[in-house]
Amino acid sequence: MQTNTPKLLLFSTLFLLLTQVSFVSCAKDEAFIDLVGLEDPTSTDDDTTTDVEDSDNQTSEDNGSDTTDNNQNTQETYDGPDFDSSGGLSVNETPCDYSLSDLTSNATLEIDCQLNLGGQTVSIPSGVTLKYNGGEIINGTLDFMGQGTIDGNLLNKDLGIEGDVQLSDPVFQFYPNRWDIVQGQVSSDRALTNNANFEGLMFFVKELGATTFLVDNFDAYFEVTKVTSTTTNQNFYPSLEAVNIPSDFTLSMTDNTFLRVYPTSGATAAALIGIREVENVTVQGGVLVGDRDNRSYSRDNAEEGAHLMTIRSGKNILLDGVKFTKGSLGGLNINSVGHTFEPNYDPTNNVAVRSCIFDSNRMMSIALTDGNNIDIDSNTFLNNAQPSSNSDGGVVGFAINLEPVRTRDSSTNELIEYQKVHDVTIRNNVERGSREGSIIVFIGQRIVIENNDFETSASYSLASDTQIRNNRFTASSTSANKPAIIVGGPGETVFNNVVSGNTIEGYGLAIATYYKDIQIRGNIINNCNSGIQFKDAEDLVISDNKITNASGGRGISGQITTGNNVLIQNNDIDVKNNAIYFVQLNLDAGLGNSVEVSGNNFMSSATSVISSSSGIKYSNNISKGGVQVINAADVELSSNSIAPTNAHGIHLKGNLSGATIRDNNIDVSGSYACIQDESTGSVSKSNNTCQ
Repeated sequence: MQTNTPKLLLFSTLFLLLTQVSFVSCAKDEAFIDLVGLEDPTSTDDDTTTDVEDSDNQTSEDNGSDTTDNNQNTQETYDGPDFDSSGGLSVNETPCDYSLSDLTSNATLEIDCQLNLGGQTVSIPSGVTLKYNGGEIINGTLDFMGQGTIDGNLLNKDLGIEGDVQLSDPVFQFYPNRWDIVQGQVSSDRALTNNANFEGLMFFVKELGATTFLVDNFDAYFEVTKVTSTTTNQNFYPSLEAVNIPSDFTLSMTDNTFLRVYPTSGATAAALIGIREVENVTVQGGVLVGDRDNRSYSRDNAEEGAHLMTIRSGKNILLDGVKFTKGSLGGLNINSVGHTFEPNYDPTNNVAVRSCIFDSNRMMSIALTDGNNIDIDSNTFLNNAQPSSNSDGGVVGFAINLEPVRTRDSSTNELIEYQKVHDVTIRNNVERGSREGSIIVFIGQRIVIENNDFETSASYSLASDTQIRNNRFTASSTSANKPAIIVGGPGETVFNNVVSGNTIEGYGLAIATYYKDIQIRGNIINNCNSGIQFKDAEDLVISDNKITNASGGRGISGQITTGNNVLIQNNDIDVKNNAIYFVQLNLDAGLGNSVEVSGNNFMSSATSVISSSSGIKYSNNISKGGVQVINAADVELSSNSIAPTNAHGIHLKGNLSGATIRDNNIDVSGSYACIQDESTGSVSKSNNTCQ
């Protein structure tokens, strides 16, 4: 463990020393697998960027060189409104014709002129209140003897405050021209001073009783990639070198507030705003601008750059209406100090991200690698991880990435959770234009994704008690050939997952489900090339879904795969090509009747196909399309009502083994047969009715 002294407030007369504590931990990488055939998000696990903060091996030399003046010329400007560089506070600089020497205890004095203390320290009697009335106090220090009160508008970089004193109002208004902070394009050193002074001012006014820090017209760069620790440990800790916010504090900004990452190169990971080991913090409004297009990258897809905000072991945190744009690594990073099995583990808890905008961030908009009770509500995610003028989209590519690190002991096979993500709700959000998808829950427990409006895909893998429910997925021209929902993973940690009540429009595949213990129910799927496709399925229920496609498409399919204890029931399917499409399903698997298709309503003339498959029970379905069974084993067709107008009712082909056709009611017209048997092998037919 080490104690780090944070950046000191560099005002010449404010010498409040602030102390924060951090400690060192090391995370291990985990070998992950690609479950769904997409670009493997874990090959660039965001934990490798998160845990850089606690790496004992990374020194200040790893942070890269300072940005040169040439870099300054490439810094972007924003298109927002002009603002008054004076900071907006009206100050009367006429010298006062009185001093503070005549103050008595419990007196109140309104300052309406300029009081120059001449570099002196002035003692203020007990109980005195100093009010702002257009004037100022400069060039000295006020030492309050006891229970003093001062108007926040009287504070400035040229006035020191000592003793027992509190602000008259817990809401402090920040005026840039009153403090040693330079706006606009600056040098790296100046941006570092901006960082120290802005952070220091928040901690300073907090000590004076401020609970809210108001910022309006402000546009400044902050250097967040340099080590400022004066201890022997010169490692780089992103959330410490960021602009930190204290506990029990609100940073309230407006659309005219721009906090920018000073562009650099070589830093593996950094953060603009840090909320580290604090509680009860609110950040409202403002625009956080990254250096995505103004920095140098070491290589394509490099996992380097800066998040716009890092929450590390934060408690009771609210982000409300903040805009995160052009983060060179990502937007928001949520993680924790320590590992779950360590005594110093301090999980982030109770974070709400509401009504924020995430626009054009590289790699990901939100990276969540450790924490619980996280609510991501009513946010907008735009153009995540899309290539830009000066950078690729990095790796990952999902707007929201839940990806804690865990592995297994090579000798005992025991699960080792370095990090843990659980009890997360992602609701009422809008996503457009993400390169890979809207959300990936690679690992997580009790995750709810509901009532969102997505344009790309959502997925989970090694999850339990996780639901994707009541969302709307509408494909764009770029996502039209991809799946809308991709779910499933292997192993005993995957169970009790549900995909329900979603409306899906225009995708190549609506729902792809893999592996075990999933319920797919009550979804509405329109105009997708394929409705639901399962692979390596076990303990899977597909029920009460409505799948329609008047121009083509398939309903439910399993191809070149296995299915064990799979139930497909009570679905309404109205597609043109195939209602059911099983090809090489359980081929030579010997699983018996392990896939049951029961009680479905196949509303169109689309044929159901069971080919080169085994262990299928197809019963109690109503179908306006025929059924084909080709080169199959252990297939049962029973108690179905089949009424095609353009095909045989049941068409048997190829080599069949152990096929049973019984108790079906078949109605055909013209030259079509109720049962057209062109098969070889063994087929049992009994009690079928032909009309």
